[in-house]
Amino acid sequence: MKRQLISFSILFFLVVQISNAQEDKVEKSNIQTYTPSKLLNNGQWDIKWFNNLYTETKFADADGKSKSKLRENYFTSTLEAFTGISENNRINIGAIIEFRSNTIGDRQALSVFSLKDNPNTERKGITSFAPAIKFQPLKNVGNFSVQSAVHIPLVSNETENGVFLDQTAWTFQNRFFYDYTFSNGKWQLFTELNTEYNFGDEDSFANNTFLLAPGIFFSYFPNEKSTVLAFTQHSQRFGDFTQDYTALGLGGKYQITKTLNLEVLYSNFVRGTNNGLGQSFNLGIRALF
Repeated sequence: MKRQLISFSILFFLVVQISNAQEDKVEKSNIQTYTPSKLLNNGQWDIKWFNNLYTETKFADADGKSKSKLRENYFTSTLEAFTGISENNRINIGAIIEFRSNTIGDRQALSVFSLKDNPNTERKGITSFAPAIKFQPLKNVGNFSVQSAVHIPLVSNETENGVFLDQTAWTFQNRFFYDYTFSNGKWQLFTELNTEYNFGDEDSFANNTFLLAPGIFFSYFPNEKSTVLAFTQHSQRFGDFTQDYTALGLGGKYQITKTLNLEVLYSNFVRGTNNGLGQSFNLGIRALF
């Protein structure tokens, strides 16, 4: 009887441990598991609506000296949809579409949401579409992935009445993602290298230019459903036209439900050459199912 009781106790303990482990696995949030480096399972979907409002009141010249200017505002709303298509979960396909609304003439930052049409100080519209593929190049390195896309411009004129909307050059883009989660699970390092080649329209400011934009994000998870992060990003354009900038920022993410995540980011453009200097406010909603 004593031996049976001991056996039963051991069995009960193992069942409880397995059950707890399964619960922990289920409860682990998407913001911890599905970083941009992580690919989707076969048949899984990832839809993200990301909104960026950039407002600038300074411009850095070719020598890096900043000068005050009338406020300009640039709003970009990006809708991305990806799905897993391979049995080994190493290939995702998707599409990206962008809507922009820009205003000039020292109008307030929120003027980009105005429903009025003033062609002298504002422009808006769907500006580009991009088919995309995301893949895991190294079989045994699941936290490293590459996303390739060709951005097709949908605007005919970059600037009208002094208002810039979007570039008319095509863009071949490759983004390299890598993340590392520290052993305690509370800290995570995420890195990204964005590369672009712009081509196809001699009248575009970006034509025949290359872009390198590295970024480093350092996250802390106070609990499984939320994270706070700090980041730095740099962008360097070279070729027929050169410019660069460096930005620093803070943000956070929160898992609203098992499907929906909310993301909020703020960044400040602290330096640059041939580039505007301002602030960026970002809000994203992500659905994983």
